[in-house]
Amino acid sequence: MSKNFELLQQMQRERSDSVSSLLEESHYSGGDWASDEALRLVQQIFLTPTQHAPRVVVFAGIDHGNGCTQICASVAETLAKHTSGSVCIVEANFRSPGLPDLLGSTNPLGLTDALLQDGPIRSFANPVGIDKLWLLSCGRLTADSTSLLSSEPIKARVAELRSEFDFVIVDAPPLTRYADAIALGQLSDGIVMVLEAETTRREAAQMAATNLRSSHVSILGAVLNKRTYPIPEKLYKWL
Repeated sequence: MSKNFELLQQMQRERSDSVSSLLEESHYSGGDWASDEALRLVQQIFLTPTQHAPRVVVFAGIDHGNGCTQICASVAETLAKHTSGSVCIVEANFRSPGLPDLLGSTNPLGLTDALLQDGPIRSFANPVGIDKLWLLSCGRLTADSTSLLSSEPIKARVAELRSEFDFVIVDAPPLTRYADAIALGQLSDGIVMVLEAETTRREAAQMAATNLRSSHVSILGAVLNKRTYPIPEKLYKWL
């Protein structure tokens, strides 16, 4: 088998009929992640009919270039459009920030400033585009900004985000490169992993999943980008 990530094909061969409808293929069609796929992921992750449905969720690619930031923006916009709750998308990927450009916003203040200064969390965030959607950008970055993601203030700020907004989407750095996503995942309700078809290696995905579990971070789902399948949690025995 090619070393390129072909896990989903194996899943399709081995899955039962009861989950086949959840893995029907759809296609990535250019710059924007397909709206129907974003809605499907929102329904599966955030709108499950359970008492403890996730509200603070980290999205992290396996590696750079997997499309995680674009998917975060699409999911946040979909939540704002299709629910009555407020949504804050948090740019915690200090390594390669890109949300302000995607959402047509600026980056004067943000998460780094909120971690170093006092003040309500909304004073560091900006409303963007859609009603009820807010962006907490990365803020002003310095050489040691990444250390803030494992500092004591991040715990209080995530708790504040949880109390201020109905849904919080966190764009985190790649799982195989840095420990940031795990630190953020431990403060959240879980992680959605973003993989890229024909690029993400199966071994890398398996290692990332193992590291998350050993750190007691719940894996809520995964997206195989550019082939765009939400992967149900019950199929994680293959990872």
